[in-house]
Amino acid sequence: MTQLFTLIRRLGAVAVLVALTACASTSKPYDYTALKAAKPASLLVLPPVNDTPDVAATYGVLSNLTMPLAEAGYYVLPVSLVDESLRTNGVTSPVDAHGIDPTKLRDIFGADAVLYVTVKQYGSVYKVISAEAVVAVEARLVDLRTGTLLWDGKATASTAEQNNNSGGGLVGLLVKALVDQIANNLSDRSYQVAGIAGSRLVNAPNGLLPGPRARVTVKN
Repeated sequence: MTQLFTLIRRLGAVAVLVALTACASTSKPYDYTALKAAKPASLLVLPPVNDTPDVAATYGVLSNLTMPLAEAGYYVLPVSLVDESLRTNGVTSPVDAHGIDPTKLRDIFGADAVLYVTVKQYGSVYKVISAEAVVAVEARLVDLRTGTLLWDGKATASTAEQNNNSGGGLVGLLVKALVDQIANNLSDRSYQVAGIAGSRLVNAPNGLLPGPRARVTVKN
């Protein structure tokens, strides 16, 4: 019996070691070599490509990106002027805007790098006993001078992070889900959540390094 307990303890120790190793392998630091070498100071943010059925996703996310990028120390070309310039030149689709050659974007806007954003989720999601507004985005930062990928990342935010579904039983959960669904639609909570997702995209542990105008360096 003593040998059996010893074997169980050893197997448990091995399992813990494997789990810790797996965690370590999934949280390795991001390689910022290209970004550090390029040192972009000015960013062009193109209208995000919308992979969701919600027509408000593109501009809901776009309008929430300037502030976190500026606070991180980058000069961001005014997104409304960029959007208007593209439309004036016949580029009305974010997909078409993302297809423009980086060299041409550099010639037109004069920025150091361009941020390509794709909205993967945007809007209210109803799950029978819960409802939440979810925003998920992915982004790539490309050097307009060389075409080199400098950084990529993703972020998600949801109203469910603040919800408290305890109490009330099944009926209470169903009622709360319905109320949340209505509130999400009427108050456009997705827009508010997009602000959180945008901030996380820039400031997450593997987010962008601080730009040249940053007051403090927060990442190595």
